[in-house]
Amino acid sequence: MRKVKKKEKLYFPDPKFQDPLVTRFVNHLMKNGKKNIAYNIFYNAMEKIDVIKEKEEKSALEIWKEGLKNVMPHVEVRSRRMGGSNIQVPVPITSNSKITKAMKLLISCASIRNEKTMAHKLAYETWDAFQEQGEAVKRKENIHKMAEANKAFSHFRF
Repeated sequence: MRKVKKKEKLYFPDPKFQDPLVTRFVNHLMKNGKKNIAYNIFYNAMEKIDVIKEKEEKSALEIWKEGLKNVMPHVEVRSRRMGGSNIQVPVPITSNSKITKAMKLLISCASIRNEKTMAHKLAYETWDAFQEQGEAVKRKENIHKMAEANKAFSHFRF
């Protein structure tokens, strides 16, 4: 048996929203083991989203989840060696990996924005993702375009 199934990680709910998905996001946001700072950044971003939303009746957490869903890629390309050349083979992503990739995309795109603090950057990137615009959504669409362009090699799946 080559591939061993991983055990699914259990995440404890976060202190404020009681949501394990928030804890998972904060773990990706955290640097050098500073979890309290990561929580503060996330909670400040949620407060900023509450300020940003105008006539939206959803809560900040629902906006964040919707934005995360809009950034989730469904396929990716993996490189495979075939007869002396590398080809890009489109492969569907598992649900767990979708969430992880979406979180990392959101964080990386937020960190390159021009706002002052990371909380502001994250809030504005989340708001843009909620409205299906911004850098994270563009990157997701790029991933999908690459998979679409290499659809001819889809029969070489792993």
